[in-house]
Amino acid sequence: MNGDTAAETPTGTDHSTQGGVGVPVLTDQPSPAVPSPRAPRPGQPRSGRPAWLSGLSRYGYAPAPPAPLAERLVPPMPDGPGVTPDRVAPSPLLLRLGISLPEALWSWLCRWAGWIGPLVVALFAGLLRFDGLGQPNAVVFDETYYAKDAYALWHGGYEISWPDGANEQIIAGAPVPYRPDPSYVVHPPVGKWIIGFGEQLFGMNPFGWRFAVALLGTLSVLMVARIARRLFRSTLLGCVAGLLLSVDGLHFVLSRSALLDLVVMFWILAAFGFLLLDRDRTRARIAERLGGVADAAAAQRLNLGWRPYRIAAGVCVGLTCATKWSGLYVAAAFGVLTVLWDAGARRLAGAGRPYLWTLVRDVVPAFVSVVVVSAVVYVTSWWGWFASSTVPGKGGYGRDWAVGRDSDYGWIPEGLRALWHYHSTVYEFHTHLSDPHTYQSNPWSWLVLGRPVSFFYESPKQGQAGCTVSECAREVLGIGTPLLWWTGVVALVYCLWRWAARRDWRAGAVLCGLAAGYLPWFAYQQRTIFLFYAVAFVPFLVLAVTMLVGALIGPSGASRDRRIIGSTAAGLLVLLIVWNFLFFHPLFTGETIPMDDWRRRMWFNSWI
Repeated sequence: MNGDTAAETPTGTDHSTQGGVGVPVLTDQPSPAVPSPRAPRPGQPRSGRPAWLSGLSRYGYAPAPPAPLAERLVPPMPDGPGVTPDRVAPSPLLLRLGISLPEALWSWLCRWAGWIGPLVVALFAGLLRFDGLGQPNAVVFDETYYAKDAYALWHGGYEISWPDGANEQIIAGAPVPYRPDPSYVVHPPVGKWIIGFGEQLFGMNPFGWRFAVALLGTLSVLMVARIARRLFRSTLLGCVAGLLLSVDGLHFVLSRSALLDLVVMFWILAAFGFLLLDRDRTRARIAERLGGVADAAAAQRLNLGWRPYRIAAGVCVGLTCATKWSGLYVAAAFGVLTVLWDAGARRLAGAGRPYLWTLVRDVVPAFVSVVVVSAVVYVTSWWGWFASSTVPGKGGYGRDWAVGRDSDYGWIPEGLRALWHYHSTVYEFHTHLSDPHTYQSNPWSWLVLGRPVSFFYESPKQGQAGCTVSECAREVLGIGTPLLWWTGVVALVYCLWRWAARRDWRAGAVLCGLAAGYLPWFAYQQRTIFLFYAVAFVPFLVLAVTMLVGALIGPSGASRDRRIIGSTAAGLLVLLIVWNFLFFHPLFTGETIPMDDWRRRMWFNSWI
């Protein structure tokens, strides 16, 4: 996770030969952890490099000369205004294919490729997600809670209890049976406010309550493409990451369902993106203030100043918590991550005892930016509940709990005391929820897709719902694209090696994001939990696979044959994942297919 202990850092691309479109580069470079030569330690050669690193030279390892301090702090981006030349030479590949574009158009495309590529991938993802979004025309799985809670929030500010048969009336297009009776709910309101936004635009129907989630799913593809581009300094790898996320089955299904977990994923990804922007911005300021020269005294006393991107990350973490409480773990993980990045920046700038100086100068601002800001956002998100009536039965559930109640904490406003009591009961619910469910699963099985979740299932007969054979099936199955997830397991092992053995900060960042969304569930294995909770860390699984794809393609200095073989293998892997998504696509959308075709897609008994 530490940004300056990476033995291998990404570099830019020679735009004069590549046309400004960054290609994946995982270039071997000496660790920037030590900014200036020091006396060798015992057992270390006079070169200043560890003995084990020098020993690699007998196997052909030759470290590149150290880059300037500013470039080690902030490696150059692959393309864009101010980076790509005004005039870019034609691409040799396109010329060989007989394609010749006007010089001005080609240069413009190269300059803006960092946005054009991700936007094209996001458009592709949006077309997939919005096509037939209103189908199945039914209340799918937990939409029975969140679609109606969202409607209640927009019309009264708090969730209500609904009469029996409400789902059937809504699907039939009858008047919505709204009533003001408060209901006990166990999730904060932000995700439901977002779902309700689509209902306000398009009505209380399946398309309406799925619209906003589909929009966030599409935007998350754009975000992951831009994040991967910044993380790996490659526009090509950014587009690969966006494409892989757009064809993940679990992300696709959750993007087309009015559940809260896709919203959780969106805010986690946004927070990570803002922290990445903050990392680059802060390091650029350090390089500017030091004038490109490592200075121990200056690096120790350096004030990193106003950091709006980190505050924005804190807002996003708060919105994550205000959607589901699992965001609390994200706040802790990302808080540690940004502090480690600050320590790495100070170390690279020449500071002695960088972790001590980070503790002195950076921990408190980081705590305020991430934890305090997120707490303020979380409490504010309950404004509709606070604004409701304190008359029993006339406001949000439990809003009247503290009215007239004696307390040793009478100086705390009644509304905050009532909210605290409400939250204590919700915590009890979450930690003791153990009712068995047909589709529950243990987190140990998630990465290998041991037990997916059936969101919707019907068995139409011939002549029903488009069925042309004796028996058909319609299902919306919450499962990741198998080849992507199984490749992800290999990619995670690769990232662990890159982080532990090669001290690659990018691998550490990916693992941190994945751990924040995945590992906490192992503390609640007795609880009823489901595979679709894993959508929160799917973007980081995709980033791990993208890093593996970059390694397959190979470093920029590799031989032509090595690059051809690696690129072919990487391209084949991506194509197989896309094919696997298309193969399972009928099970992601509730399409009517013959029962035999449905059985061919049930690769394991645990999927049924």
